[in-house]
Amino acid sequence: MECWDLEVDFCVPLDDEPKRMILDEGYKSHLSLHPGMTKMYKDLKESFWWSGMKKDVAQYVATCLTCQKAKVEHYRPGRLLHSLDVPEWKWDNIAMDFVTHLPRSTHGHDTVWVIVNWLMKSAHFLLVNLRISKVKLTQIYVKEIVRLHEVPSSIMCDRDLKFT
Repeated sequence: MECWDLEVDFCVPLDDEPKRMILDEGYKSHLSLHPGMTKMYKDLKESFWWSGMKKDVAQYVATCLTCQKAKVEHYRPGRLLHSLDVPEWKWDNIAMDFVTHLPRSTHGHDTVWVIVNWLMKSAHFLLVNLRISKVKLTQIYVKEIVRLHEVPSSIMCDRDLKFT
């Protein structure tokens, strides 16, 4: 396909510099904000053409570090979901997780340990330090949770090393 056969505004020469400028503007401008390969190609082909344009757009988008970190297609697929049994008694089944990297408090706490009762949806929020040892976490758990609610039948967590 030749440039004069197309209804485009500009035929871009084989030089890499104009292509790079067009790709940068089409991808990082305030109007487009990381559109992805398909959208960017559709937008650019309305005004520009060069030989191998689709391949160049795909390669350009694939090298964007921001998109590699944020786009869904770059994450591992999740496992199949299964429903959880309804607990028979309060605090018999719990879930726990950490909310991390918070501003450090005057007592040196930068993490909230969240422990949730599945049945009643009540929770305990325990202030801890991110670098706390497993032994200290166990002591806090016994002091704050087991003392009030006894040992649960099951604990659900995200397989954090501190839990396993």
